Amino acid sequence: MTVDVFASAASLAADVRSGRISATAVASAFLDRIAAVNPVLNAYTDVTAARALAAARAIDDRRSRGEALGPLAGVPFAAKNLFDLMGLPTRAGSLINRERAPASRDAVLVERLLAADAVPLGALNMGEYAYDFTGENAHDGACRNPHDPDHMAGGSSSGCGAATGGGMAPISLGSDTNGSIRVPSSLCGTFGLKPTYGRLPRSRSFPFCDSLDHLGPFARTATDLALAYDLLQGFDAGDHACADRPAEPVLPGLDRGIGGLRIAVLGGHFDTAGLPAAGRAVETVARALGAGRTVDLPGAAEGRAAAFIITNTESAAFHLDRLRRRADDFDPETRDRFLAGAMLPAAWAVRAHQVRRWYAGQAAALFRDFDLLIAPATPMCAPKVGQKTMELRGRTVPVRPMFGLFTQPVSAIGLPVCAVPVAGAGDGVLPIGVQLIAAPWREDVALRAAAWLEAGGVAQATVPAL
Repeated sequence: MTVDVFASAASLAADVRSGRISATAVASAFLDRIAAVNPVLNAYTDVTAARALAAARAIDDRRSRGEALGPLAGVPFAAKNLFDLMGLPTRAGSLINRERAPASRDAVLVERLLAADAVPLGALNMGEYAYDFTGENAHDGACRNPHDPDHMAGGSSSGCGAATGGGMAPISLGSDTNGSIRVPSSLCGTFGLKPTYGRLPRSRSFPFCDSLDHLGPFARTATDLALAYDLLQGFDAGDHACADRPAEPVLPGLDRGIGGLRIAVLGGHFDTAGLPAAGRAVETVARALGAGRTVDLPGAAEGRAAAFIITNTESAAFHLDRLRRRADDFDPETRDRFLAGAMLPAAWAVRAHQVRRWYAGQAAALFRDFDLLIAPATPMCAPKVGQKTMELRGRTVPVRPMFGLFTQPVSAIGLPVCAVPVAGAGDGVLPIGVQLIAAPWREDVALRAAAWLEAGGVAQATVPAL
């Protein structure tokens, strides 16, 4: 049986459990795909081929003995290189971190996928220290879009978007502080989940901005996304922000549909006027979900501004010693953003957190009337690699910060969001996605809507020509 590298994780696992195909054959097919495509896309920084094949052989041996296999039996996955992966230094996209000792243990979320019998393929490219939206790493090279390698993959979880969108990993693990799961999901045409802040533990991953950092999965189908999310849930004391609440599996209710959900489109700050692809995506999803109202989220622009300041100040404080000792070893653009954050007045940071709390109250009030909100994920399809400016609503603006126009106001207050690729909404080659935003701890609502859209052919991860 030939392995389809664009098959769903659920179907690959079913084939391995049934014996229709071996885990070793699946791992080998993906390693071959990486060897063929990664030189173009530059999604992987480290390929753990020996570890992957050893894990796959162990799964095949257990099956031959009649042992039960896990829900991700033989399914390959990869992780952004800020996750600890045993035997590799945790780069976090930087030059400096390569000098760290290899990790002696995997990150908690990696361990949870391994416990489900997933197979680890390696570590993925990312923006330096996660402070990036483009995927253009000064040390490892630009990560490129699987639908057109002349274009960006988005960041900072660039390798996740390129690997999952490009058939090099059915599932990947990324991080999202200001949009770093949702931006590459939109640009590379995958599903991505940024859970509620505190839902998934960040234990043994390299931080960026503690009060905004989230971890979450990428996948090619809504079902795979829900499957991975369920396996990743659970408290871990290694992350002080992890909520001590029981896991709330969403997969069993994924096919419940959208009946009874109160759904609206976000306007105001999230208006897509003058943004054709983003507008098509939102209109298509709104029509499919029966969202007849457009509503405002008061304070979204202020929430985005607060996120900028919190990100700047917290990350600068975290990196201050490295900046003092080894400033020349940073990407100059990353270094300058950290230095700017280090010089911001403390009163600004205090005020940003006050605004953030006020803005969270505005969102809570809106969720008393609605269960799900639809918003664009990115203002545009992927720009070209190296592009510095873009036209946005009649103005020439810098590309990098504009990626977070619609994502930052959402992550600023830790809401759960599923990014979905919208079939036919892009520019004919490059995809684009939308955000499905739910109230805190209601990932199930966002994922149910994603599954509904996928079942209707509205949301779809397309196969690239590469």
